[in-house]
Amino acid sequence: MELLCYEADTVRRAHPDPNLLYDDRVLQNLLSIEERFLPQCSYFKCFQKDIQPFMRKMVATWMLEVCEEQKCEEEVFPLAMNYLDRFLAVEWELVVLGKLKWNLAAVTPHDFIEHIMKKLPLPSEKLPLIRKHAQTFIALCATDFSFAMYPPSMIATGSVGAAICGLQLDDGDRSQWGDNLTDLLAKITNTEVDCLKACQEQIESVLVRNLRQVRQQQQQDPRGPRKEMDELDQASTPTDVRDINL
Repeated sequence: MELLCYEADTVRRAHPDPNLLYDDRVLQNLLSIEERFLPQCSYFKCFQKDIQPFMRKMVATWMLEVCEEQKCEEEVFPLAMNYLDRFLAVEWELVVLGKLKWNLAAVTPHDFIEHIMKKLPLPSEKLPLIRKHAQTFIALCATDFSFAMYPPSMIATGSVGAAICGLQLDDGDRSQWGDNLTDLLAKITNTEVDCLKACQEQIESVLVRNLRQVRQQQQQDPRGPRKEMDELDQASTPTDVRDINL
């Protein structure tokens, strides 16, 4: 008797639980506890005076490349950056887990994406692309310290808004939104409209800056980035910033 074994390369992931997505208590719980996991201060001014923001960005970029190489799920990178920021905001000598008191189940922007998208009148065929672009914006925010003390819900709503605007989905039938997109997003996560607009604009400016850096690298070495782009296209996380449209 001959046994045949089939091994698939696809990553198996659990589907979102509709009982959680349609229960507003879950979203409210996330909103109520997210600030527990933010850095308590700008540690460059308080604790780590020998460390500069550009050093954090170098470490973040390396961590992002590791996540891409290992094909980690999208939640891994922002969660790792959360650990790093919280660690750098306390005494350096103490070990990470001891100082964080093993409190590792931090709320990240990814926890809000599905809740937000479920409450928006989005075409079903566009959901995977919107999700993919939003995940890229979240990864970009995680590399930039200016977002470190933003509530994850604000980063998530700003990223979803930037993804929708970048895909120009908000330029279609505006009647489906009722209010404008920013107002609707702000209501979902109880975020102030002006703060959300500023956050989304900042996210888009970070993207533009990163795209400019990529183009400069391509001009300096047109052969190198091509290989990196091919590798990133095969990675499950995150989307290559060069695929984003604004």
